[in-house]
Amino acid sequence: MSEMTIDPLIDADVPPVIAILRGVMPEQARDIGHALLEGGIRVMEVPLNSPRPLASIERLCGEFGAQALIGAGTVLSVSQVDDVAAAGARLIVSPHTDPAVIRRAVTLGLECLPGCMSPSEAFAALAAGARRLKLFPAATLGPGYLQALREVLPPTTSVWAVGGTGAHDLALWLRAGAAGIGVGGSLYKAGDPAAVVEDRARALQATWRGLQAADQSGGE
Repeated sequence: MSEMTIDPLIDADVPPVIAILRGVMPEQARDIGHALLEGGIRVMEVPLNSPRPLASIERLCGEFGAQALIGAGTVLSVSQVDDVAAAGARLIVSPHTDPAVIRRAVTLGLECLPGCMSPSEAFAALAAGARRLKLFPAATLGPGYLQALREVLPPTTSVWAVGGTGAHDLALWLRAGAAGIGVGGSLYKAGDPAAVVEDRARALQATWRGLQAADQSGGE
């Protein structure tokens, strides 16, 4: 089976959602990963401010690395990039724009999703080698902000909306030009049982498929 990248989420039969597993414990990681896959989610990140995050990442990569893009969030330093890569992950997500972190991720051949808020941060991230950006905090800024930002970004730039995003506003973000969204607490909270997470993932997938169907019928 070929390895996943973020790109298939943009135009393939997969919901454009990054699952943010903040607070997941290593002992629960496999069950939660399986629940997400069953619910159609193919990109997962474990924030590094979770308990024993590298152990969770290792377990997810070992079990689902051929089926999903697994990575780390809240990556703040070059040394953390190295640690995450050693754990087998292929996605680096940051809350900020740090050119050194971006360059290290790119050098290691990892997918990189640096956080940005302003146009200056967005262009600094692109100059450091990023191809994709994480608009954060998205809910505070709003879809209109993304539309304005995209007017000045290179058209090939993929922007993901993260922070307060979920099934309730997926349509707004996609129509504003987002490649997808990151979903945290409305998909997984620390200690949530796998069955609940799977139900939420399926609901997200159903929302996305409903949007697809509406767009297709509108274009006929």
